[in-house]
Amino acid sequence: MTFSDFNFDPQLLEGLQSMGFVKPTPIQAQAIPLILQHTDLIACAQTGTGKTASYLLPVLQHISVSDKKHTQALILAPTRELAQQIDQQVEGLAYFAGISSIAVYGGGDGIIYEQQRRAMMEGVDIVIATPGRLIAHLASGAIKLDHLKYLVLDEADRMLDMGFYEDILRIISSLPKERQTLLFSATMPPKIRTLANTILKDPQQINIAISQPAVGISQQVYMVHDHQKVKLICSLLKAGDYKSILIFCSRKETVKDLNRTLKREGIKSEAFHSDLEQEQRETVLRAFKSRVLPVIIGTDVLSRGIDVEGISLVINFDVPPDPEDYIHRIGRTARAETTGTAITFVNEKDQRRFSFIENLISKEIPRMTLPEELGEGPVYSPTTKRPSSNGNNRNKKKKVWVKRKD
Repeated sequence: MTFSDFNFDPQLLEGLQSMGFVKPTPIQAQAIPLILQHTDLIACAQTGTGKTASYLLPVLQHISVSDKKHTQALILAPTRELAQQIDQQVEGLAYFAGISSIAVYGGGDGIIYEQQRRAMMEGVDIVIATPGRLIAHLASGAIKLDHLKYLVLDEADRMLDMGFYEDILRIISSLPKERQTLLFSATMPPKIRTLANTILKDPQQINIAISQPAVGISQQVYMVHDHQKVKLICSLLKAGDYKSILIFCSRKETVKDLNRTLKREGIKSEAFHSDLEQEQRETVLRAFKSRVLPVIIGTDVLSRGIDVEGISLVINFDVPPDPEDYIHRIGRTARAETTGTAITFVNEKDQRRFSFIENLISKEIPRMTLPEELGEGPVYSPTTKRPSSNGNNRNKKKKVWVKRKD
């Protein structure tokens, strides 16, 4: 199958060719025909499978044959970084089709807010927005969605984890009831099912490789004491031939400390965290995408907020608190059928968390030997029995839904 089989508008196909799209991924091959038929859809697919294009292409096709008099599509995303990346992909795919879009997100100054407001009042075909900022624009009257035809919720599970459930329902209450609604999520917890039952009509469902890392990822683990972590990471970065590296830490204080340490060791890196201004974040991401900056250190905001091809190495400096977060973190490498390496450091207190990850992916990750000069690491001995492998027990902790502004 090729993209020509979908009978897209010639200008849309030209955009596909210019971006190097050759053949659809499995999620694209299944989702595009259903969306072209105007059916509602629930799609569960891991990160890096091409899900963004799987909904953008048919929506762009619908818009390309319409009169384009009103805003026709709204895409909700959990973070400003993801909203910007979706907007960039719209610009590339729709370059020859003359379809306009804007990314609407918080965190900027009054100038950015005014630019967003003016652009929406002048008219735009597609709005890509974080929930909190969109509500502010709706309240001000800057945007009218009375004629909206397509609603997409991207990374719906992440939006609910961030406390946007009520915001999403509030936004949907202002939309036409007759519309096509598409819900994309990496996981499908009960809260997502409840949301889907509330906002979708007779949806089709697609499940693609749920909760499994891409096959091209070489997963490795080092059992380490805390005092060995920094020396190990410096050794790996200096010895390896990695061009583009993401390092994940669980706390922004750790991100900042590790960044200072790597710079002292002569490793070119930058920290990416919530204390940065939006302009600083964008500068860091541009440098990383252009390969001027080889190393970014960040928290889990990066795990779903960055879409960069060719990342060769992902390091989990800390074991993520939730097994699903591990999937999203390491999913930044080996995208689009490429290969990459994912390394996780596991200290004594994180061994239980790590055992849950192996249970989730139904695989024992190869243990690597520490460099001789670092000495021995801790013996792997989880203190609790692993949950059963039926997948339903992977998250025994109770979720607390906290309202948060973006």
